[in-house]
This record gives sequence, structure tokens and C-alpha cells, in this order.
Amino acid sequence: MAQSAVSPKTDSLITPVPLKTIAPWALFGGILMLVLLYFVGAEQGAVSVVSGEGVHEWLHDGRHLLGFPCH
Repeated sequence: MAQSAVSPKTDSLITPVPLKTIAPWALFGGILMLVLLYFVGAEQGAVSVVSGEGVHEWLHDGRHLLGFPCH
């Protein structure tokens, strides 16, 4: 029986993405997550950036789902 040698194709190897390419997107994602965390978790009462109850009412169910007290 003849055995066939399996050799990897050099043109299909996965190349790593440089950190300089990933860093701006990671920073943007981190800032976006902090802003969302603020609005879901702290946008009410004395530390409110937006006046009124609008943001609180829009995010009310999400607060309870994530375990943030709001009453």
C-alpha cells in the first residue's frame, strides 16, 4: 500500500492580527461598554446626567434583569 503524505498548504495559514490593528477597536468597545454600564446601572437620582425619568424608564427592565436595584 502506498501512503500519501499530507502536507499543509502554505498559502492558507492563518496570520495573527497585529495589536496596532486591534487596539483602537478594543478601546472603542471598552468605552462603549462603560457608557452602557453607566446608563443601565447609575443613571438616576443624584448622579443623573440626563434630567427627568426618561432614561430610567427605558432601561427599567434591563436594570432588574442585570440585578441593579432602582426602587
